[in-house]
Amino acid sequence: MKSFYCSFIFLLFSFYVQAQEDNRFTIGFSETISSKILGENREILIHMPKSNGGNKIKDRGNYPVIYLLDGDDNFNSVVSITEHMEEASLCPPMIVVGIVNSNRMSDLTTGTDKDMPKQFLGNGEKFMSFLEKELIPHINSNYPTTTYKTFIGHSVGGLTVVNTLLHNPTLFNSYVSLDGALWWNNAKVVIEAKTTLTAQNYKGKTLFMAMANRLERGIDTLSVQKDTSENTDLIRANLKFIKELQKAQRNQLRYRYKFYEDDNHPSVRLIGEYDALRFIFDFYRLKIYDSEFENPNFRLDSILVTHYSNVSKQMGYIVKPSESQVNNFGYQMMAAKQFKKAESLFKLNIVNNPNSGNCYDSIGDFYLGTGNKAKAIESFKKALTLKDIPESKAKLEKLLNNKN
Repeated sequence: MKSFYCSFIFLLFSFYVQAQEDNRFTIGFSETISSKILGENREILIHMPKSNGGNKIKDRGNYPVIYLLDGDDNFNSVVSITEHMEEASLCPPMIVVGIVNSNRMSDLTTGTDKDMPKQFLGNGEKFMSFLEKELIPHINSNYPTTTYKTFIGHSVGGLTVVNTLLHNPTLFNSYVSLDGALWWNNAKVVIEAKTTLTAQNYKGKTLFMAMANRLERGIDTLSVQKDTSENTDLIRANLKFIKELQKAQRNQLRYRYKFYEDDNHPSVRLIGEYDALRFIFDFYRLKIYDSEFENPNFRLDSILVTHYSNVSKQMGYIVKPSESQVNNFGYQMMAAKQFKKAESLFKLNIVNNPNSGNCYDSIGDFYLGTGNKAKAIESFKKALTLKDIPESKAKLEKLLNNKN
């Protein structure tokens, strides 16, 4: 490490200090955790999915969690991405936990680089112990979580992510390194990868790596590997790590890497976060063609069951289609007069959500629309035993008054 990187690190440090002084978020809330391991209080930023009303309520479902380093700077962008992707049915609704790093160079590095000032002595092992033994248990105890966890870090945060993948791979399901500072401490993490990646089994684990373009004119990712200048240490370390990934294909790690030619070290975060989450949850999207909707013989309910069975396998726990998704499909089929499809969808929703008054109200609408008044009355009555729905009550009263 030479003087260039000393200046580079001080620049990054100043950037994050400035970010902490700004209005950090408007789409979540903060908590303070007292850490015995760190011997201090730590602030965390928390976003609950809109589908959970933005609060801790545990009876509306359970959610995967994203643990985000440099949370004070990255929180808003990741929350916006997850909410957009959820609305587009590209990922499940997720909790986002942004970790505020009081001394990021101490938290996010291990050891020290030989040419760095002494105050950059890394205590990353202690920080990760706090995350594993105090923060994650706290989130699991107080919030409606599932077992699926994603770890995202930028720069030295990316270094922490890769270190965790190598030395504690069971802690998270998915790992995201955004222009990770893998050059730290003479690229120790890259050297360790040569043996660790081949020795570990990463079945069920996912890694996404983003690399920014800080190359001089006329240099590309191939020619830079022959360079020895300090200015290219970061990208060369990432490229060397990728080579080790390619050599260790039998370890079953699912990974992707991407070089962002039009982005620099700060700007790669946003596009990298989005691409990473698209890759991690590429199995989540349900693709149904218009021709299949129009085909009366196409079993839409069977496709939903099969798709979410695969999603459950990928996530490691049972995932069912959302009530609103199936309901929308049901009403869509009713409008198309594909009543057999509509009925099977409304019944599937009841199987998946037996305590939902809305599901019984919806199948009541189906029976009402197909002329089965007795079944409609039965369904609306059942809906009202589960929830006081004014619409259900009005429809039931109208049916009873006109029964004879």
